[in-house]
Amino acid sequence: MDRIEEISRRLDRVESRFEISELVSSYALACDEHDLPRLTSLFTEDAEFDSSNGMMIAKGRGEIVDMFIRMLKVRGPGYHWTHDHFVRFDGANPDRATGLVLSHAETCPQNEVSLAAMRYEDEYARENGKWKFRKRKISFLYYVPARDFPTALSSTNRFKVNGQDKPADYPESLACWQEFKRQHVDA
Repeated sequence: MDRIEEISRRLDRVESRFEISELVSSYALACDEHDLPRLTSLFTEDAEFDSSNGMMIAKGRGEIVDMFIRMLKVRGPGYHWTHDHFVRFDGANPDRATGLVLSHAETCPQNEVSLAAMRYEDEYARENGKWKFRKRKISFLYYVPARDFPTALSSTNRFKVNGQDKPADYPESLACWQEFKRQHVDA
């Protein structure tokens, strides 16, 4: 690869990084505004949506939109914001990348104000020059009614929605968390 090709490749990655970040922000806005046309446009036709707890699973853009319709019908106002965002480009395919997004949300399912901390494991694909989600997997550190937030982190059951009380998706499931506990807590 000559110098011009290398500079072009690096510039493409920089521009792509910004476009992927805007994709992630557009998702948050579309969810908060219940903007289905915008939300729909963010996913590839063959996209997948997954959740560690199994409550949000859909394959294909149509199923993803249907899933969001069901969810947004009962959620009411919400506010999502993203924090750190890591993007790794596929060295073999300039139109593929993966990412990890750390985020929070304030939502109101069934008229109950709730707080959530979550992470998204993403796969991105560039179609016709535009970056989109190929796959999103959401995992929750917690999703609790606001009244339960002060004590939420003191329990492993940190996913409390629609009367369900389930263990959180992470960090307890992470290998590094388990190894730390094994070496330094349980020892």
